[in-house]
Amino acid sequence: MKKTLVVYGSSTGTCQSIAETIAEKLGAEVVDVANLDDAQVNEAENLILGTSTWGAGEVQDDWYDGLNKLKKLDLNGKTVALFGCGDCESYGDTFCGGMDEIYSALQDKGVKFVGQVSTDDYTFDDSAAVVDGKFVGLALDDINEDDKTPGRIDAWLDDIKGEL
Repeated sequence: MKKTLVVYGSSTGTCQSIAETIAEKLGAEVVDVANLDDAQVNEAENLILGTSTWGAGEVQDDWYDGLNKLKKLDLNGKTVALFGCGDCESYGDTFCGGMDEIYSALQDKGVKFVGQVSTDDYTFDDSAAVVDGKFVGLALDDINEDDKTPGRIDAWLDDIKGEL
């Protein structure tokens, strides 16, 4: 596997815990987006980016500065996989919408997105993070469907490992 960096933004610790699990399973470096530096991004060939979703489908607060930083860097040719945390019951109409903000911000940066996930077996009303019937990355609800989180992570990693 090429050098992979797992970057997360987390306010409550849920997204951090998931990022650490993903990084451990891949043997990758993990960093809070608030502490991300240009050299880490430049050295990585793969970026796995995770955010929790807040408000009306927005990224976690630290991601605003993080996205501005990423947009200024040369990401051409990097492989990017996304994961997002959300609450499908309380916020079923914006479920994991934060992933869409990252996806949209990097869409024209020459990156190759991998790890889209079917919406089958998910319960939610709407999500900006669904494109062509699939989530743009791994959607997780560790509040209401925490029993599905480990299996979803493992299946997603099995799916993307060949791309990393």
